[in-house]
Amino acid sequence: MDHLILHHIGELLDKSGAQFALYVQKTGKPPFFYQNHDLFYSASIIKIPILLSWVMLEREGLLDRRALCDMKAEPPVQGAGLSWLLATPCLTYQDVLLMMIALSDNLCTNLIIRRIGLQRLNETFRSRLKLAGGTRIERKLFDYAARARGLDNYVSAADCIHFYSLMESLRAEEKAWVDPMFAVNDDTSLLLRNVPRDSLTFHHKTGSIPNVLHDWGYTDRCRIFLLTQNVRDERQMNAIFGELGELLS
Repeated sequence: MDHLILHHIGELLDKSGAQFALYVQKTGKPPFFYQNHDLFYSASIIKIPILLSWVMLEREGLLDRRALCDMKAEPPVQGAGLSWLLATPCLTYQDVLLMMIALSDNLCTNLIIRRIGLQRLNETFRSRLKLAGGTRIERKLFDYAARARGLDNYVSAADCIHFYSLMESLRAEEKAWVDPMFAVNDDTSLLLRNVPRDSLTFHHKTGSIPNVLHDWGYTDRCRIFLLTQNVRDERQMNAIFGELGELLS
């Protein structure tokens, strides 16, 4: 039955006129990978390799999530998240990372980028995470001046598949604090839109900017993502996400 649903969704994606990459792998079954494009505007999916980079660098003793972060070290930016409204002057970096993933908080993301550094992040993507598909970070979030210079953040479908292997490779103590960050993301607008509320635990990260919609995640039985850009009709694409997400149930 799943293969008929996936064939139908593939036809819908083909007709949508969007650029897309679709991946589904259920336990004990071969992966289904269907795409007409590979490199996408990240629209917050870049926060996944940023988090994984932190884990790898902390493993080497170069970072400490228990250290305090000055919440005023970066200019407040809005969009997703609420940290720009917090009265507290400091949080642990673990709390900052949590808000970056669970709330897609943009100020928190910029604070993490500031702590690691753009150059070191990209080096970590390549050397430690072994991302070879073109995933890269060229600017902080909401940096309009950098965007005007043509700088942006990108994620590749091939690297999104590799993220699953990286998650599996985490040590038990790392997995214990990383996994829950994805599980408490309560964005139900994409893959979860047709799934009964509280019916399953879906570890995932969503991302959206105009004409770009992404949802990447996993359960204990399924790995699934859909990346889309150049979306002409967001209502139509939302319906496709919802139909695909029914495979999680």
